[in-house]
Amino acid sequence: MAYRSACCPAHGNGRRGILAGGLAAAGAALAAQLMPAGAAAQSAPVEGAPSAAPVAGGPRIIDTHHHLYPPKYVAQNLRRIVDDSGMLPPSAFQNWTPQLALRQMDEAGISAAVSSITSPGIWFDDGEAARTRARICNEYGARMSTDYPQRFGMFAAIPVPDVEGSLREIEYAYDVLKLEGIGVLTSYAGKQLGDPAFAPVFDELNRRKAVVFVHPTMSCCEGNLFPEVTRPTIEFSTDTARTITSLLFSGTFSRCPDIRFIFSHGGGVLPSIIQRVLTAGRNLTPEQRAARLPKGVAYELNRQYYDIASIALNRAGMAAVLELFPPTQLLYGSDAPFGSTTRIANALLGLGLPAERLRAVQRGNALPLLPRLAAAGA
Repeated sequence: MAYRSACCPAHGNGRRGILAGGLAAAGAALAAQLMPAGAAAQSAPVEGAPSAAPVAGGPRIIDTHHHLYPPKYVAQNLRRIVDDSGMLPPSAFQNWTPQLALRQMDEAGISAAVSSITSPGIWFDDGEAARTRARICNEYGARMSTDYPQRFGMFAAIPVPDVEGSLREIEYAYDVLKLEGIGVLTSYAGKQLGDPAFAPVFDELNRRKAVVFVHPTMSCCEGNLFPEVTRPTIEFSTDTARTITSLLFSGTFSRCPDIRFIFSHGGGVLPSIIQRVLTAGRNLTPEQRAARLPKGVAYELNRQYYDIASIALNRAGMAAVLELFPPTQLLYGSDAPFGSTTRIANALLGLGLPAERLRAVQRGNALPLLPRLAAAGA
């Protein structure tokens, strides 16, 4: 298989889970930082590269929030990718290679990573071109998984607003490429994931009992209110909370109980507004609420998954995540290649979690979601 291969254009203890009326310390996810200086320049394709073994004697972390930049995707969309990042130079994306990813993983004790396409994604409101972008990225990620079966998996990109294109790519990703799940953004052209237009996509993902990784982007309807501050700084965490709320009150969570959603950065700003979300939905009639949330808000939030990318560096925010969500629902996320992959690993160690809970976040909670990697000995 060859290495071929959205959003709008850039414009305590946690034993309880979420309880009604619970309050959380506010904690916005920190902005992504530039990859370490000295990152290798784009090298030859993976063909011929030495096989990399998992880290020996380390914590053997499973990373579910790890980004890849296929060279063809980057070359064709570099200006849009740079504009969306708000702060990173072109080299941050052009210099990415699987070998760089492996080095960063080894430094942090990451045994395996499930890669995904981050914002701006592959959907630029251009129909067939988005299908081609998705295929480029997904086949590249599948080849990485083939070359390094113990080290890499992939959440497939799909053009969510293109329902037919999404259904075709879901079929290809699962039945041909055998990927780990599906990766989507929090919104598309201002529509959150609970929008009725996207229902056929999530119904199919529910039928397949999919793992769905949700990465934030910036809603098209939102301008940059603070020119001095890059848009992802505020909008990423906020859009995550928006789309979770959308999935809740549209009834998507309850209608699709077999999807295992993973939300980035500890749920974004959700922990700091949880008391509002728990009592929201007043615009629904009692009949609508019973149909869309038959088991209640807390039940639906408690069964989703949340990664610790970025939020682990914020002790106040992480305290809220640990207090609000069940210990079984937290996953490790590095947000590689941005920043130092060792910072999240060290921050997690610095929280002083009991050994059993630490290992659950590092890898134990992820393994049931990733049967191929588990079988491969990741």
